[in-house]
Amino acid sequence: MESRIFLTGAEMDLFTLLTPAPLSAREIAEKKNADLRGLTILLDALAALGLVAKEAGKYHCPPSVSSFLCQDAPSSILPMVLHMAHLWKRWSALTDVAEGMSLPEKASAFHRDEGELRAFIGAMHVIAESLAHRVVAAVAPGSSRALLDVGGAMGAYTMAFLKAVPEMRATLFDRPSVIEMARNRLADAGFLERITLKSGDFYRDPLPGGHDLALVSAIIHQNSLDQNVALFAKVFGALISGGRIIVRDHIMSADRTRPRDGAIFAVNMLVATPGGATYTFEEVRQALIEVGFVRVRLIQAGEHMDGLVEAFKP
Repeated sequence: MESRIFLTGAEMDLFTLLTPAPLSAREIAEKKNADLRGLTILLDALAALGLVAKEAGKYHCPPSVSSFLCQDAPSSILPMVLHMAHLWKRWSALTDVAEGMSLPEKASAFHRDEGELRAFIGAMHVIAESLAHRVVAAVAPGSSRALLDVGGAMGAYTMAFLKAVPEMRATLFDRPSVIEMARNRLADAGFLERITLKSGDFYRDPLPGGHDLALVSAIIHQNSLDQNVALFAKVFGALISGGRIIVRDHIMSADRTRPRDGAIFAVNMLVATPGGATYTFEEVRQALIEVGFVRVRLIQAGEHMDGLVEAFKP
């Protein structure tokens, strides 16, 4: 119940609205074109949870909350919260899906409206910023000079690699709408001159070639095993001889119960994709070998979707 109250507050963007100055329930209802009774009950519950403060009949968002939930805050995690609100709706179908009901086509992770896509990409950027530098350090890019970031979203990993290797250039490949989100972010960060932005769909389009390092980050879980084989084959073709692929994802134990987050995330893929799952190292290894990669090894197992698998093109 508390989670649903919190998510509704985020979906209505109340934390952003209540950051500049306190407002009464009636003022908020007018600004949001909302029902006064329903909104007042929601606001009082948010106040009881400590997510907003209520003083003299007016509500405001305290700095300790607004720094994370106001959409304009530099450290905002609001995109991740909004993504979780979308997942709430999908997870509500878990019993039906587990009992064998087909997933509605519109519920698939591949069918997102513009608002949901923006929340998803924003959420992935929030996660990536917290992991990217540690992942790059574990990968040890060394002498790599040409990175291909497959499905690279707004470029958090691309930027981390470029920071680690000043001589490196990169190609960021993602869907056209995502590329436009990335363009502004990369320009603001001062990296755009070192990055080629390439739009396309890796399910249908070839990947640009000539790279010595390719990152496939948080993608394989949304695919079936056959789809991953097809994707790895495209990456193989995009690498030069001696080039390296890095796969970042949940890498599961042989019995699929560890890491805990990976087992739970497999349920997320069950309710959100036609054939996605989380995969064991042996499954990833076999898929890479099938398309021609060699010297496959597990760099790190990871607990929070930071498992890393490495392989080379002969």
